[in-house]
Amino acid sequence: MISRRAMISFPWVWAATASVPRSARARSQYQAVTIGLSLRPDSLDPTRAPAAAIGEVVHCNIFEGLTKVLEDSQVVPCLASHWDISDDRLRYRFSVRPGVLFHDGSRLDAAVVASSLLRAQALGTANKLVETWQNMAAVRALDAQTVEITLRHADPFLTFRLGEPPAAILHPETAGQAVRHPIGTGPYRFVRRGADGEIELVRWSEFRDANAAAIPAASFHFISNPAEQIRAIHAGELDALFAAASGSLDGVMNLSDYEVLLGSSSGKGLVAINHRRPPLNDARVRRALTMAIDREAFIREVQHRYGVALGSHFAPSESDFINLTAVNPYDPAQARSLLREAGVRAPLTLDLALPPTPYALRGGPVVARYLRAVGVQARLVPMSWEAWMAQVFRGHFDLSLILHVEPLDYAIYARPDYYFGYDSAEFRALVVNHAISGNPREQHRLFRQIQRKLADDAASAWIFTPQIGSVTRKGLKGVPMNLPLFTHDVGAMYWV
Repeated sequence: MISRRAMISFPWVWAATASVPRSARARSQYQAVTIGLSLRPDSLDPTRAPAAAIGEVVHCNIFEGLTKVLEDSQVVPCLASHWDISDDRLRYRFSVRPGVLFHDGSRLDAAVVASSLLRAQALGTANKLVETWQNMAAVRALDAQTVEITLRHADPFLTFRLGEPPAAILHPETAGQAVRHPIGTGPYRFVRRGADGEIELVRWSEFRDANAAAIPAASFHFISNPAEQIRAIHAGELDALFAAASGSLDGVMNLSDYEVLLGSSSGKGLVAINHRRPPLNDARVRRALTMAIDREAFIREVQHRYGVALGSHFAPSESDFINLTAVNPYDPAQARSLLREAGVRAPLTLDLALPPTPYALRGGPVVARYLRAVGVQARLVPMSWEAWMAQVFRGHFDLSLILHVEPLDYAIYARPDYYFGYDSAEFRALVVNHAISGNPREQHRLFRQIQRKLADDAASAWIFTPQIGSVTRKGLKGVPMNLPLFTHDVGAMYWV
């Protein structure tokens, strides 16, 4: 028997903003929007690069997936009009929406969808959803409008994953140019990338729903410096500043022309630890590094109070979250004791790589100060995003202060080849058992064990999950407060 699914919601649901009637959109002022983001993407292909900044620009705007993830984490149809799931939850049949065109006039059909998914699968670790693709035993077009995905084991998050940026549907004939000039099916088409990196989009006149997008054009500008973010808002240069640096929020909180939206995220701010390098391959050393950091003080000083302390790789907004900050609590004396027990002689000198983000540039010296107090000298190494990807993400580092923004991405710790090199057969078994379990009670229990195992091993030194703050010009509506995915759907925005 096959069960019909056209909408799925998940247990980590936030309060969603109310939907906007089309009559309200009809009264909108039709003017462009200028958007500020902290990180500049080095590519515009979300399927073959790990930077979340790519999806912030292109997903839901240029590219679309079979499904779409809303602000409240609900999964709804997008390029698939609906889907059917077999009783054993191993076979999904997606009905591809008819009449969909790419920006160059190419048609979307089941063969194109299957080709796109198989391309993503063939990319291996270059695509962030590698675990999802590895679980697909077969992908095939049954007819012109039906795609069937057969799984090796049940995955309760499959439709959610298919709404994430790495699962965007690309046409096989233009996928190769997506890095520089993406061609998708979304309501906006790519126009140009300026000399300073700014990206311009324009509403696509042939989009399947002529009323779907009120904003005629959008430009994305990239400002990582908090002081420059504040200056740009005060000067009225931006209509929206998404996921603003926490230091920027207080500086714009009382402006009459703007408002600040504070919401939840699935981000995990942590000190990544290279398990391949001694003495970091010793759990006692990793626990000591974690216990050296005062999470609450870090959140006050670096995040300006906009965050929650974290003890494992699950955010409070995610399924079955448990607070594990007590596993490796702030305790400098115990940290020094663990280092001595592990045979580490002070000072232990380690490099701390910092990507060009406000939380890292502000937080790096704070982390270094805490580590110094327990006998660890952290040499700060500021990096461009391109250098971070080329070095740290390829495993050439000691420590790095980084924010992982992807939801429920715990399975990265089941990959010994991932950049921090955590290698635990016990953890991998927990992940597999959770994936194949069809018992909800058992799945909940395993999710809690997964979190505890990571905390016990101090696989990373988790510090905080950020509270997301976005600054918007008054009159710009349809902007989400919560970001289950780091995407910014311009088509949902409108002026009043």
